[in-house]
Amino acid sequence: MNGNIAPAIYDAAPVSTVPQNSQALVEIEQQRAMAEVQSAIVLAKKFRRNQIEAMDRITTACQRPGLAEQAVYEYARGGNAISGPSIRLAEALAQNWGNIQFGVKELDQRNGVSTVQAYAWDMETNVRQEKTFQVKHERSTKKGKYALEDSRDIYEMVANQGARRLRACILGVIPGDVIDAAVGQCEETLKAKADTSPEALKKLVEAFGNYKVTKEQIEKRIQRRLDTITPAQLIQLRKIYNSLKDGMSGPADWFETVVVTSDDDPHQKTDLKTRLREKAKEAVAPDPEAAPEEHIYAKTECPDHPGNTYNAEYCASCAKRQGCPAW
Repeated sequence: MNGNIAPAIYDAAPVSTVPQNSQALVEIEQQRAMAEVQSAIVLAKKFRRNQIEAMDRITTACQRPGLAEQAVYEYARGGNAISGPSIRLAEALAQNWGNIQFGVKELDQRNGVSTVQAYAWDMETNVRQEKTFQVKHERSTKKGKYALEDSRDIYEMVANQGARRLRACILGVIPGDVIDAAVGQCEETLKAKADTSPEALKKLVEAFGNYKVTKEQIEKRIQRRLDTITPAQLIQLRKIYNSLKDGMSGPADWFETVVVTSDDDPHQKTDLKTRLREKAKEAVAPDPEAAPEEHIYAKTECPDHPGNTYNAEYCASCAKRQGCPAW
C-alpha cells in the first residue's frame, strides 16, 4: 500500500518552490518599475515645464560663482583648444530644465569588466539618450597597467567613466541654444567676479599642484608673473583645471615640461623645448677649435700634379674637387 501511495505524492509535489518565488519577485519588480515610469510620464504631461521660468532658473544658477568656476572645461585637439560644458553644468541644466530623469547604472560586473549604462530621458517630450559601455577594472600609469582590486577604486573608475557619458546624454536632450546661453552666462559671471587676490591665486597653484603642475609652468603659459594675471587668463586656467579634473586632457597638453638638470642645484631648471633647441644648435655649430682650411692637406698627391700635395683652401677652387681621389 505504501508503495502505491509514494508515487502519487511524488507526482503531486512541486518540483521546486524557489524558482517560482524568484519569478514572482522579478514580475513584481518589473511591474513596480513600469508603474514608476508611467507615473513619471503622467506627472510630466500634467505639470509641463514653463520654458521661460526654466531659463530664468538656469540663468540664476549660472550666476553663482561656485557653479560658474566648474561649468566649462577646455582641452587641446589637433593644435586647437576645444571647450564645452562640464558634467556639473549639465547636471544643473537637467535639474532646472525639469521633467528629466538621468543617471548611471551598472548593469553587470564580471571578469574584471563592468557593463554600465548612462541615460537621460525627457519625460515630457519622450526624448531619450542612453549610452551602454564597458569599463575595465584597470588603471594605466607610466609604468604600465595594473588591475584594480579594491571596491572603492572600481567604483571611482566606473563613476568617472560614467560621468562623461552622462554629460553627453544630458546635453543630447536639452536644446542647444539653452546650453549656449548657460555657458555664456557662466563666462560673464567669471569675468565679473574673477578673484585675483593672493589668497585665490595660492589656492589656484595648490589645485594645479595636485596634477604636478608648478607655479613656474603656469607663469610660462600665461607669459607673465602670476600676481599680474588678467581675469581672462584666470578664466582660461580654470577651464584647463576642469579639463584635468574631468580627465579630458593631461598636464602635458597645456604646460611645458620642466626638468631639473642637477639634483644638487634645483634652481638649474629649463623647459624641455628650450633644451632640445639648444642641443640642435650645438649639433650644427662649427667647432671653434677646428683647424683652418690652410692647415688641412689632402691624404695623397694631386692626380693632375704628381709629387705635389695641396691644402683644402687651394683645392676648393678646383673643378675636379668633388670626388677627387686625393681626398
